[in-house]
Amino acid sequence: MKLLRVGTEGRERPALLDPDGTLRDLSEIVGDIDGTLLADEDALGRIRSAAADGDLPALDTAGLRTGPPLARIGKIVCIGLNYHDHARETGAEPPAEPVVFFKAPDTVVGPDDTVLIPRGSVKTDWEVELAVVIGRTARYLESAEEALAHVAGYAVAHDVSEREFQIERGGTWDKGKNCETFNPLGPWLVTADEVPDPQNLSLRLWVNGELKQNGTTAEQIFPVGEVVRYVSRFMTLYPGDVVNTGTPAGVAMGHPEPKPYLRAGDVVELEVTGLGRQRQVLAQA
Repeated sequence: MKLLRVGTEGRERPALLDPDGTLRDLSEIVGDIDGTLLADEDALGRIRSAAADGDLPALDTAGLRTGPPLARIGKIVCIGLNYHDHARETGAEPPAEPVVFFKAPDTVVGPDDTVLIPRGSVKTDWEVELAVVIGRTARYLESAEEALAHVAGYAVAHDVSEREFQIERGGTWDKGKNCETFNPLGPWLVTADEVPDPQNLSLRLWVNGELKQNGTTAEQIFPVGEVVRYVSRFMTLYPGDVVNTGTPAGVAMGHPEPKPYLRAGDVVELEVTGLGRQRQVLAQA
């Protein structure tokens, strides 16, 4: 299923995109798309049954905003330097273990919402990523196969980053990762049954129409199952938590000087196979 949330910010309603591209209203069946829903197999079954029976009313999409596909996110765990080609372009050694950092849930915006260049920023960068959404409580998992069984679904994430804040200002990476609007998510949460192999997905990103990133999850140093297994050894993952699994080569930081960092007015578009497409216009905070 392709689950999403539509409407004005803070007043989104749950919806489903059916196979013929019609947007269907779920608000009479479930309250929202969140961790509580994803952990409730009966509720998910009701959605599947209603969709199969044709009982869901269609929504008029004219002027309708698409919000983040997941409400009340608990935490966003991010994996850095997780693509062989990205490590090469930045001159970094592939890590022996996953590099873990966090983004606050309040960085999440809709897939087509405005992204803000932070005040004082000179190195705002782009990163298309595969986001993993947790559906079952995961702690101390033993195998990648067990970990994948705890995944509810997948989404497109844009891990916007400010490289000076991240790398040159001391401390942890978090300063360059948690500026407002720095995690557009969606348009859809695609349930795991529609993504049989998360290591066979293409990721692409364009800036002002120019293709900048063109990668594949096959290049991940630590595959999705291993990432979830690894993280579960250090913290408990709950339904509705999100794991951003890293970005392939092609970020601004990996370009020769002068590096083409983002500026107000730039347009970024990104997509992951089967998970939909985002489009953001950059503006000054």
